[in-house]
Amino acid sequence: MKNLQILSIGMSLLALVSCSKKSDKAVISQPQIQVGKVISSSGTLAAGSYKGTMQANQTYNVSGDITINAGDTLLVQKGVKINMTNGANFIVNGDIIFLGTKDAPITVTDPRRTKTTGVSVLGADSAYVGGWGGIYCGPTAKLCVIKWTHLDFGGAALKALPFQGGNSLKAGAQFILYFTNPDGVFIMEDSWMYGSPDDATRFYGGHFNIMRNTMEKCGSDGGDGFNAKGSSTGNMAYNLIIGGATNGTKTASDGTTGGECQFTMYNNTYVNDGFRNSGVFGARGSSAEIENNSRALVYNNLIVDCAFGVRIAGGPGGAKVYLADTTYNANDAIKQTAYGYNYYYGDNATICGQFVPDNRAQAVVTHPQATDIPNMASFLGSSYTFGETYDGSALVGKNNPMFVNYPLPAANNFWITQCSVDSYNFRLQSGSPAIGKGTTDASKVAPITAGIPVDPNFGATQITPPGKDIGCYQTDGTGNQH
Repeated sequence: MKNLQILSIGMSLLALVSCSKKSDKAVISQPQIQVGKVISSSGTLAAGSYKGTMQANQTYNVSGDITINAGDTLLVQKGVKINMTNGANFIVNGDIIFLGTKDAPITVTDPRRTKTTGVSVLGADSAYVGGWGGIYCGPTAKLCVIKWTHLDFGGAALKALPFQGGNSLKAGAQFILYFTNPDGVFIMEDSWMYGSPDDATRFYGGHFNIMRNTMEKCGSDGGDGFNAKGSSTGNMAYNLIIGGATNGTKTASDGTTGGECQFTMYNNTYVNDGFRNSGVFGARGSSAEIENNSRALVYNNLIVDCAFGVRIAGGPGGAKVYLADTTYNANDAIKQTAYGYNYYYGDNATICGQFVPDNRAQAVVTHPQATDIPNMASFLGSSYTFGETYDGSALVGKNNPMFVNYPLPAANNFWITQCSVDSYNFRLQSGSPAIGKGTTDASKVAPITAGIPVDPNFGATQITPPGKDIGCYQTDGTGNQH
């Protein structure tokens, strides 16, 4: 990459730290990658074009849109805090790279807002309103990398179109992450998103690796979490998505003539999703949704107190046609939509009656799976009519996944108002019935690797394959690191 420099700090041995009789020790610091010149953190960054590096552990105040021109790169080093005011956005026509670390994450936020815990209600929680804008990557944006970064209180409405050629993009859009280059690369790993008024992300083409992230309170009275459209392909794995308005992960091929949208969705944990959607009950999902001629592999997901289970859309609804592609094509990255080894828990009969979504509002083609927990093929039986409404009351409170710290069974509509992680711990206790129940069979599900670079700075740190434990946390310490 042009203009790539390595800071001299840490590239050589530092002075000896001791003259004691014990063995001398040399300390080697990790180098910080720098692109171009350092951007000063003094004063306020007004609207304009920027390139170079935001320096580690500095605070930047931004009052207008930060534009990265085609061919230029903006790199943000670890520990940076960016305070965005006036609904400011990142308009990316080149490359943007956020390189936070576990010990020194990056934060992008609206400084007027403060995170809240406990009960979260639409109309009373500023998380659903939108503070700063978003990161909008246009048709010439080649690379967006987001590692160990907090994206809090985004989604202020766009005042004007940021570039030409953006699918479904118009003034007033309220996305936080938007990417629309079919030949580009988008990496998001080990990061957090807190709050959004609409879809937290909207993708229209590109190669994606979205792994080990945590998403809270996304969508006001509608909106998805990770929403991939167009000809986008890649992976959504090991993510924790809690309190989303509608779907946690979704694929749809609308907005493209360049090929189908195809994703793997495995080892995600979905909690309390789908209860703020103001649309017709049954016309949208809440955990994983496959629609609009797209394909997906959906395996090893832990779905707790969500309005709907895995939803493979099967027919027209309203003014749109949501039909997923369930046909076979040997030449595609995903040869055929498939799913299984998903784990469901519900605290009322309505939730449990949608582990296999019915077709009361729209046709669905989600088949009951014998590999799921509970075994829905056995529960519904051979006489079950596909898409028929059924009574799930016998499943209420069964198969508790045994989180380390989270109240199950939950009472008093807790699943509707608890939309953030807070101090809860969604790892699995020893003895959890979800441990070891996932599949690692590559003939069933394997990550998409084509088009996704692996690099500590300019690509995915790693493309982690499916894990044996259901959900985003693995008992061997892999998976989600939050």
